[in-house]
Amino acid sequence: MTQSSETTVTIYTHPDCAYSSAAKMDYRHRGVSFVEIDVSKEKDKIDDLLSLTGGERVTPVIVENGAATIGFKGGH
Repeated sequence: MTQSSETTVTIYTHPDCAYSSAAKMDYRHRGVSFVEIDVSKEKDKIDDLLSLTGGERVTPVIVENGAATIGFKGGH
């Protein structure tokens, strides 16, 4: 049995956030699959977002293998 070396990426987004759109576009361009959590539609996930950001309502928040990055500054 082989183990997957895929990284688990979750992106907390909001539709009015240009940085959220840029992050999703960058990950798609690089062929990195991700799970999107749109906090405008999944309001029950806002508490998760707030715990990752220290209480700030900011998007995007990118969680990659358990490490959270707040905001998006461009591709790698």
